[in-house]
Amino acid sequence: MPEPHDAIEVIVAKRDGAVLSDSQIDWVVDAYTRGVVRDEQMSALAMAILLNGMDRREIARWTAAMIASGERMDLSSISRPTADKHSTGGVGDKITLPLAPLVAACGVAVPQLSGRGLGHTGGTLDKLESIPGWRADLTNAEFEAQLESVGAVICAAGAGLAPADKKLYALRDVTGTVEAIPLIASSIMSKKIAEGSGSLVLDVKVGSGAFMKDLDRATELASTMVALGVDAGMHTVALLTDMATPLGLTAGNALEVRESVEVLAGGGPADVVELTLALAAEMLAGAGRGDIDPAAVLASGAAMDSWNAMIAAQGGDPHAPLPVARETHVVAAPSTGVLTRLDAMAVGLAAWRLGAGRAALGDPVQGGAGVVWHARPGDEVAEGQPLLTLHTDESERFERALAALDGGFDISAPGTSYAATPLILGRIG
Repeated sequence: MPEPHDAIEVIVAKRDGAVLSDSQIDWVVDAYTRGVVRDEQMSALAMAILLNGMDRREIARWTAAMIASGERMDLSSISRPTADKHSTGGVGDKITLPLAPLVAACGVAVPQLSGRGLGHTGGTLDKLESIPGWRADLTNAEFEAQLESVGAVICAAGAGLAPADKKLYALRDVTGTVEAIPLIASSIMSKKIAEGSGSLVLDVKVGSGAFMKDLDRATELASTMVALGVDAGMHTVALLTDMATPLGLTAGNALEVRESVEVLAGGGPADVVELTLALAAEMLAGAGRGDIDPAAVLASGAAMDSWNAMIAAQGGDPHAPLPVARETHVVAAPSTGVLTRLDAMAVGLAAWRLGAGRAALGDPVQGGAGVVWHARPGDEVAEGQPLLTLHTDESERFERALAALDGGFDISAPGTSYAATPLILGRIG
């Protein structure tokens, strides 16, 4: 049977600024998944989309075609409402770890399909895999059973969800088209809609350590994704959150797990607690449980119980010692004064170079590697006191990590006033 379209026709249409038809979009996504449209042709189309954009109908149809390339999960058998969260990624962004068990402890099921880190942003699965015995890969039956019994699952997405996205994601990475907002939005939302959750909260990061460096672009991305969710019948909201400064006090795998457990135990850094509670409140509202106070549930210890149950259900030992790096190096404050800047990108690159992240998919990561910072912007520091501690199993990694941190922080004169940027910059939806 002849193909209803050809790749060149679709490429030329978008190259010349035309709006693609539903038929063209359905065909090109399906044909690319089947291998009829070649990588170099999809590369050209992705670049045309980057340069000329897509309207709301085109993006919605593209997203629907990506979903149609694979399976959709059916969570209708789950006895409680479902809510999911997606972060666009940042440095020290361990929020999923305390958030999923907290929301589960509030009576809402959290089906969290997560990914591995690439580059300077850590992956949730890499963090959890530093827990002895924990496994990321679950069958659909295991996924649904755990969602019903525990109320929270964090695991790897199966190959059956939006296979077109997996193919296109890898292509965008090597063709300079990662930044195309229609393609970012459809990539994220095709997987989230296919997951079958009843509601979704998006955490769109803004700043040096984020994918989106400025608020206007982040707002455009957030608005596009919220519209896609709403058009698909899913309650969707987005929070725009600051990522100029890294979250919490740690970046790395086991380091971030420890910090997350501190939050679940009622402690932890104030910004991690604030964002966890803000996202939890949005998830509960979206699931029709807005009358529950997540702060009270966190204080009760119920979220820690959910965490222990969630880790154990996936083969992990929540009480086992976490990996510790063999080598450490302390970066001392070069002067006395007020820390006025700690650059998220610099810290993220340092953690990556220490072994906490990977340069290519499939690279191993070190469980204990990463960076701990002992002060946050606004804090007074004294010359010679520890400012950051670097952790790695391989001391030869320190030199490149220190190079990443060069110019990554500012210390101003003692008594300098510091105006903190709000953590939550805006809300859409």
